[in-house]
Amino acid sequence: MSRYAIPAAGLPSQMTLHTGRAVFTEAYAVIPHGVMRDIVTSYLPHWRDTLAWVIARPLSGFAETFSQYVVEVKPGGGSDRPEPNPEAEGVLFVVSGEVSVTIEGQGHTLSEGGYAFLPPACNWSLINPSTEPARFHWVRKRYERVDGIDLPAAFVINEQAEPIRWMPGTNDRWGTTRFVEPTDLRHDMHVNIVTLEPGAVIPFEETHVMEHGLYVLEGKAVYRLNRDWVEVEPGDFMWLRAFCPQACYAGPERFRYLLYKDVNRHAKLPF
Repeated sequence: MSRYAIPAAGLPSQMTLHTGRAVFTEAYAVIPHGVMRDIVTSYLPHWRDTLAWVIARPLSGFAETFSQYVVEVKPGGGSDRPEPNPEAEGVLFVVSGEVSVTIEGQGHTLSEGGYAFLPPACNWSLINPSTEPARFHWVRKRYERVDGIDLPAAFVINEQAEPIRWMPGTNDRWGTTRFVEPTDLRHDMHVNIVTLEPGAVIPFEETHVMEHGLYVLEGKAVYRLNRDWVEVEPGDFMWLRAFCPQACYAGPERFRYLLYKDVNRHAKLPF
């Protein structure tokens, strides 16, 4: 059994009550795990035996910088032409099963917790060599090039090999697993894992320019989103536009989520 949450798939019973927690507001959206069913999946061009839950895509006037998929690849499935946009960078994070990723001719095996960064114009492919379905997150962003700054290099790692960097003054209760150094200006996005120990808090309403995608990997919490307190659990996805206030109280078990944010670039000006 995966230690990370995965979509529910299937279909709910016809007797299921319409009392879900899905909401879309001017500042945030919550997509609960219970609505990530087969009926809302898409098939992707040049991907074999693969389906995807598209849980974020750029929307004018909302969050505009990234897309995020939960991808399921059946045994033997995959793609030799996975990314259609040569200007797109990507991150893969495996939550169930195992995939084989070839990057610029070099093969890598990603099991649960496996993480791959894929720079723009990278030559990569992916296949599921196992006998069980594999599931992973795929975060995509159009890379913002800067004169005099090199493109970041591809890399592969597993989150279990990376330390949690605890926030100062929290007694090791709230921290981040970072896969890219914050001061590395080659990178214009971060996809990290945030960990809160039982009862830990984000004690102030963060209000900032970065857009967010937060997919709950494990545990439950009460999350402040704009004016609302929302209870979230494994498999839920929170999608925040810029400047949406946010805070958090973790529940009785360790609470962890995969976090996207755009960083390290000037704000675009309309002229």
